[in-house]
Amino acid sequence: MIKTVFKGILNVVPRPVLIRLSYYARPILSFALKGKNYQDPIDGRWFSKFLPYGYEQQRDNVLSPSTLSLERHRLLWLYLKRETDFFTKSSKVLHFAPEQAFYKRFRAMKTLDYTTTDLNSPLADIKADICDLPFDSNSYDIIFCNHVLEHIPDDHKAMQELYRVLKPGGMAVLQIPHDLNREKTFEDDSITDRAERAKIFGQYDHVRVYGKDYFDKLRAVGFKVNEEDYTSTLSPEEVDRFRLAQGEILPICFK
Repeated sequence: MIKTVFKGILNVVPRPVLIRLSYYARPILSFALKGKNYQDPIDGRWFSKFLPYGYEQQRDNVLSPSTLSLERHRLLWLYLKRETDFFTKSSKVLHFAPEQAFYKRFRAMKTLDYTTTDLNSPLADIKADICDLPFDSNSYDIIFCNHVLEHIPDDHKAMQELYRVLKPGGMAVLQIPHDLNREKTFEDDSITDRAERAKIFGQYDHVRVYGKDYFDKLRAVGFKVNEEDYTSTLSPEEVDRFRLAQGEILPICFK
């Protein structure tokens, strides 16, 4: 009964309010949805079901009740945990618009010299414009900049700045909402109605829909880009258990 009530509320509450409520109500939600069907790999907890999430099209069973992670967060966590030395090697890290699922965990890691940045986020150590960063060139071993570039009008300049501050040999993870059915990225500044922009671009404050050419845009500024289809290396059971998006590509970039 309680799960049905929660689902009904989650289907009608606006997304920004839902996220705030979910953050403060995590202990209750985690207890109510405790089970053995799905696992959040970030904290290892198991649930009978994850929460729904989405703007124009709500996705069922994708938002972790405990970490508030989505498919992309859990995929990145698994990749970092299983395929890199991120959790063991000392690194200087720059994290744009830090996600709640990662922020406290990365901050607590003694191996990281960890800096967060954003124009608006209260979690940002340094308020900065991604197109004009106040950091020296070749400063950071690792950069996380996930679901940010789709908000930036001059994404080419932002990519140049990300490349500039990354150390030679460094790694940048630059996830974006990605429509792999599109060959070319789509932009149209003439669409000004918020509802129409949300319908076309996924959110009213997105300025483009990236297509397959996103990887070449990154290469054009100098990055070596690995188009990592990490879910293809996992078993179908794991993809379902961790509630991942089959076929989602991780843009793993190197300088």
